[in-house]
Amino acid sequence: MRILLWHVHGSWTTAFVRGPHTYVVPVTPDRGPDGLGRARTFDWPDSVVEVPPERLSEEDVDVVVLQRPHELALVDRWLGRRPPLVYLEHNAPHGDVPDTRHPAADIPGVTLVHVTHFNRLMWDDRGVPATVVEHGIVDPGPLWTGELPHAAVVVNEPVRRGRTTGTDLLPAFADAAPLDVFGMRTEGLAGHLGLPPDRCRAYELTQAELHEALARRRVYVHPVRWTSLGLSLLEAMHLGMPVVALATTEVTEAVPPGAGVVSNRVDVLTDAVRDFVADPAHARRTGERARAAALARYGLSRFLDDWERLLKEVTR
Repeated sequence: MRILLWHVHGSWTTAFVRGPHTYVVPVTPDRGPDGLGRARTFDWPDSVVEVPPERLSEEDVDVVVLQRPHELALVDRWLGRRPPLVYLEHNAPHGDVPDTRHPAADIPGVTLVHVTHFNRLMWDDRGVPATVVEHGIVDPGPLWTGELPHAAVVVNEPVRRGRTTGTDLLPAFADAAPLDVFGMRTEGLAGHLGLPPDRCRAYELTQAELHEALARRRVYVHPVRWTSLGLSLLEAMHLGMPVVALATTEVTEAVPPGAGVVSNRVDVLTDAVRDFVADPAHARRTGERARAAALARYGLSRFLDDWERLLKEVTR
C-alpha cells in the first residue's frame, strides 16, 4: 500500500512509518510546512519516500492521511484525485469546547481518527465515522539512571504557549528541584519566568540526544493544562522515568496508580517531585512500573496492528 501523508508531527510519524507500507511525503525546495520531506532528526526507514508536488499526480496512492484542514485542497491540486481519506486528529479541540466542530465533518467519505478517547469525546464530529487509534512508541529502552537530582520537562515554545503548556507553573516546580526544560524555542525561558539559571536551564536536542538526556534526570514533570496526550510523557515512561503530571485530558488514563503522581493540586505535584528527588530507590521502582504500563498500552506492535486494520477497512 502507498500512503500519502505530510510530515507534520515527527514523533507520531516515526512510529507510523514503521509499518509495512510505502509512505509518500511531499517535499518542496524550501522544505516549508507543506513540504518538509523526510525527517532530519528522527530515524525513518527507506520506505519513506520524498516526492515533489509536481510529480504527485504520477504516484499510485492508495490512501491519504490528512492531518490539517488545508491538506484536502493540496490533495485536489497536487494529486488530482481523491483516494480513500483518513483524517488524523492529533489535538484536543480549541475554541468553544465542547461544541467545537471538527473540520472533517465537512469532508465527504472521510474516516476521522483520534489519538485519544478524550479527544474523540470532546470534538463535535457531527456524525462523521470516527474511531481512536491510541499512540504507539518506538521503544527507546529502559535508559533511566536518574543520576541527576533534577526534574525534566519537555515542551515546545513554552513562552509563546504560556498557560496552555503550564509554563506559569514552572517556578513552583523549580522551587522543588532544578528544572531542565527540553524543546524548541525555549531560549530566554528562565529570564521570562524570573528564575536564576541554576534553577531553570533550557536545551534543544535531537530525539536520540533527548532520550539520553531525559534518562539522566531523576523525574519527569508534565505540567501541560490543555493538549492531546503528550508523546514526551509516554517516551519518558518508556525510558523508565517516574512521572509527575497534571490530571488533565488523557493523562489519567495513561499514568495508572503506582506509575507516578497525577493530580490537579500543584502542592501535591511539587511534593511528589521532592520525594522522587530525595529517594532514588523510590524513583526507580516507580519508573519501572511506568515503563511496564507504557509498554502494555502504548507499544509499537499494538499501534501498527490497529492502523493496519483501519487502513484495510478504508481501502477495501
